Amino acid sequence: QVQLVESGGDLVQPGGSLRLSCEASGSIVMINDMSWCRQVPGKEREWVTTVTSSGNTNYAASVKGRFTVSRDNAKNTVYLQMNSLKPEDTAVYYCNADIWTGVARSNYWGQGTQVTVSS
Repeated sequence: QVQLVESGGDLVQPGGSLRLSCEASGSIVMINDMSWCRQVPGKEREWVTTVTSSGNTNYAASVKGRFTVSRDNAKNTVYLQMNSLKPEDTAVYYCNADIWTGVARSNYWGQGTQVTVSS
């Protein structure tokens, strides 16, 4: 029905930059909020940022000033530009979207993409 696929995860050095993408596909009428979350093994999943359908944004304090979220509604895609990366940013990053399909409104999650900040 609806699928979210993240891409762009990689191994980068501290201070480096990376851009993640999340593309939604399927029977989509409207996408409301789109979010990025991250999870480290042994820890709870952490909310990172949210962008609304109109482009308003909110960020976790730990990433504010370093990360920028944006979206392209025509492409059903949300991006996460990550700058000044720190080792503590290492995690699996997941995309989440609140989607109306014409049948129901549901939350969807991507499979995640690994970001490793080391050396």
